[in-house]
Amino acid sequence: MPALFDGLKRILVGRPFRTEQLNKKPLPPNVALPIFSSSALSSLAYAPDEILLTLAMAGLAATMLSPMVGLAVLAVLVVLVLSYRQSVMEYPSGGGDYEIVKKNLGARSGTAVAAALLVDFVLTVAVSSSSAALYLSAIFPALGEYKAWVAAGLVAFLVVGNLRGKGQGRWTLAIPVYLFVFGMLALVAIGGVMAATGSLGLAPSANFTIVPEAEFANGLHGVVGALLILRAFSTGSAALTGIEVPISNVQTLAKPRAKNAARILLVLGLLSGVLTLGTLMLARATGIKVVADPQASFLLDGAPIPESFVQVPVLGQLAQAVFGDFTFGLVVVSVLTIAVLMLAGNQAFNSFPLLASHLATDGFLPRQLRTRGDRLGFSNGILSLGVAAIALVLLFQGDVTLLVQLYVVGVFVSFTLSQLGMLKHWKRVLVPIADRRIRAAKQRKRLLNLVGLILSALVLVVVLATRFVHGAWLAVLGIVVLMVIMDSLQRHYQKVDDELAVDESGAATALPSRVHALVLVSTVRKPVLRALAFARASRPSKLEAIIVDVERGKTEKTLQDWERLQIPVPITALASPYRDIPGALIEHIRSIKRESPRELIVVYIPEYVVGHWWEQLVHNQTALRVKNRLHYEPGVLIASVPWRLLSASRALGGGATEESSAHRQI
Repeated sequence: MPALFDGLKRILVGRPFRTEQLNKKPLPPNVALPIFSSSALSSLAYAPDEILLTLAMAGLAATMLSPMVGLAVLAVLVVLVLSYRQSVMEYPSGGGDYEIVKKNLGARSGTAVAAALLVDFVLTVAVSSSSAALYLSAIFPALGEYKAWVAAGLVAFLVVGNLRGKGQGRWTLAIPVYLFVFGMLALVAIGGVMAATGSLGLAPSANFTIVPEAEFANGLHGVVGALLILRAFSTGSAALTGIEVPISNVQTLAKPRAKNAARILLVLGLLSGVLTLGTLMLARATGIKVVADPQASFLLDGAPIPESFVQVPVLGQLAQAVFGDFTFGLVVVSVLTIAVLMLAGNQAFNSFPLLASHLATDGFLPRQLRTRGDRLGFSNGILSLGVAAIALVLLFQGDVTLLVQLYVVGVFVSFTLSQLGMLKHWKRVLVPIADRRIRAAKQRKRLLNLVGLILSALVLVVVLATRFVHGAWLAVLGIVVLMVIMDSLQRHYQKVDDELAVDESGAATALPSRVHALVLVSTVRKPVLRALAFARASRPSKLEAIIVDVERGKTEKTLQDWERLQIPVPITALASPYRDIPGALIEHIRSIKRESPRELIVVYIPEYVVGHWWEQLVHNQTALRVKNRLHYEPGVLIASVPWRLLSASRALGGGATEESSAHRQI
């Protein structure tokens, strides 16, 4: 069985890499730009949809406001991009928001932003894979009813790909993003020219009539209408996700790293803004309509649409409007969109394990997350992210709209705390500066971060106010739970470190006066004889065999065999009226410790090494219970003496039994 698992692991993951292969060449800007932009650009696949979908609740007239909502999102994007360009110049080490907040606002605020980022990375994978499944169903409509399982399969594909590690080529990740950007720019440009010349066609959904929800029967009026626009704005703010990626990966860039990261941020912001606004304007020009439940909200010539109708996402409908009946155009746009969505998920699989490793090093997460696996990736972090993302996808049945409600919360928690941290940074920096010009320049930078703080905080308030009951509460709960876990782990690790620290008196700790060895016996068999041989080889001060009398006949048979074989070790039978083997053994050990408190007790326990998982269920159970109980006894050591069964030898690819190799192992 171990050989089988190892073989499967090698097929999926590949052979291990040497540690020396970890060193990577720095990324030049032309390669880093597409790789670090994939997360932000991928939001083009769902952010316009979510804006139109939300406004459609109030009917067709409300959807005409989508470009205005896009402009509001674009304004926040501009401020945040400029703010992050300042941040990366001040903190070029690659710690990102976590480093900025931790250094300026303290460890507790650092755990808050770290928890928000971890939740954000999980949702990036869940949203990207679910959206990719939606575009796949636009090409293959039959997949529509299985979109949750398709999305889960895409996440599993990303997990395996990232466990394989260095097999991913840089240009393999960069070229699809370039193709997507050029394709979307061409689509927006061609559509814009066609709209200006009056030759732009209508989207397939243009002929549908939207049935507004009951509360919006009279359109967008009063507080309810204002709240709906704010809801559309908060959902559309998903377009801002991923803009922080370059400052979290500065260390991978070619020199000058900080300046290159700032340039990438600027280009990323320009592309994201132009494409998002252009998409929304073309969507209005082509009459695109998107709703949460097409069968309930769409009418065609006054009648409900067929049950078999599959709603095509916005980018797909734009392709249909621009290219007409040219199906190849829809397929190309959908394939490129799926590719960039998968690369966005892949970027999260790079960022999440790296952040988790930093947190584990600081003691906020289990320390297993800081170590690299066979292929030099943080395997435990990759698996943790994959499991969490698949769970979310299946829980929400791959519904992008529901997942986006959770997505924006974590993003703007980190944005807000990061901007607040930068304000604290500038306050500290300004204190020793006397030069007026330098001071004025720093104050202008501080003002920009202040504007960024106000805008990001306002968006966060809007998101929580308009989306809390629609799913945002789950993201808040996830962040709070993660913060509690991280704080608890950090306190636990600190307590353990304090407890285990060696002080000046540590070297003078009293050594045991004698060693008393006990060999646990059930029957006289080869594993017991090997345990006796091991114990005798260690030359203890005293050696005795112990059998706990839980079955009178079996105990008498063992004692008779012991005497018949003339084994040169005294054996003691312990009474156990309640058939409690660990309890009887512990009582015997405590009686020894009462007589000789400084005496070290070493308990030798024979154990079978088995080759099949089911064999573990029928062997070693008593030994396991004994070891678990003895771990809590002070002054007691446990020595496990293995005996490899034939099934284990075969599973490891060898044919030798313990009988033929016993003399070598002893």
